[in-house]
Amino acid sequence: MQNKRKLISDRIVIKVGTSTLIHQNSKVRLEVIDKLAHVMSTLKKDGKDVILVSSGAIGVGMGVLHLDSRPVKISQQQAVAAIGQAELIQIYNEALHKYGMCAAQMLITKDVIDYPESHTNVMNNFQALLGMPNAIPIVNENDAITVSELDHLTKFGDNDQLSAIVTNLVDADLLIMLSDIDGFYTANPLKVPDAKLIDRVRTINSDIIAAAGGHGTKFGTGGMTTKLKAAERILKHNQQMVLANGKDPDIIFNILSGDTVGTLFTKI
Repeated sequence: MQNKRKLISDRIVIKVGTSTLIHQNSKVRLEVIDKLAHVMSTLKKDGKDVILVSSGAIGVGMGVLHLDSRPVKISQQQAVAAIGQAELIQIYNEALHKYGMCAAQMLITKDVIDYPESHTNVMNNFQALLGMPNAIPIVNENDAITVSELDHLTKFGDNDQLSAIVTNLVDADLLIMLSDIDGFYTANPLKVPDAKLIDRVRTINSDIIAAAGGHGTKFGTGGMTTKLKAAERILKHNQQMVLANGKDPDIIFNILSGDTVGTLFTKI
């Protein structure tokens, strides 16, 4: 019998990637969102603080607009994100309403960590929302206005980083990062069939970095390298992170029960 993991989980940030939410044909995985809503609602009713960092605005927008490929121009990406975000938050809200909860949309930009006033404002908002018994904060980058040109660095870069930053900001105990892979492997399992799933990572060293590789899907921007950067930030703040497959969000219950699923990033 495997030993149970020891996780602190009074305040949890859950990050869900675009590939978990969107089919390759641009259709939303409604069954995943419904299960995710059920899990978050259950945790909230159990007295835990829960924050969701959700990708998917551009992916959902591409589906609404029947686009086969992600636009190249920043202004077009912003427009698609604006359309997709409105659709996505409505889907989350409808799913959460079934379980007596509601979605609280929070679209933030990088100035929340760069400017004291912005930081204070976003923290006040988080604290107020976490104190409400039936509200689930759903965070995304404000893709409709953020750009990455040199003179306007308001962009986090990817939602893996954003989820780690939110975990730091709210002093959460645990970040659960749901992706389309079972965890962190010794090599890319799609290219190396005998790659081994790593159960626990305590430090991000050169061997771990070398094992990372690959890029995100046509909808997203994330890859294993961005997840390692997020994990590095989590470890630096003495927090914990689990990377696991999000195809069935019920896996969150297994993680919180201490089951050995996915990869645990922890200094403990």
